[in-house]
Amino acid sequence: MKYEYATVPLLSHATKQILDTWGSDGWELVQVIPAPGTGEQLVAYMKREVK
Repeated sequence: MKYEYATVPLLSHATKQILDTWGSDGWELVQVIPAPGTGEQLVAYMKREVK
C-alpha cells in the first residue's frame, strides 16, 4: 500500500468539524501535536491510501 500525508491546522472551536471534513474525504487521523513555535495551536497529521 502507498499513502499520502497531510498536516492540518486545528482550530479549537472547530476541531470536530475539521476532522469530520477530512475524514469524509478518506483521510485518517494519525496524530495531533502542538504546532511548532506556538505551543497553543494544534496540528493534525492525516494519511490516506493512494489508489
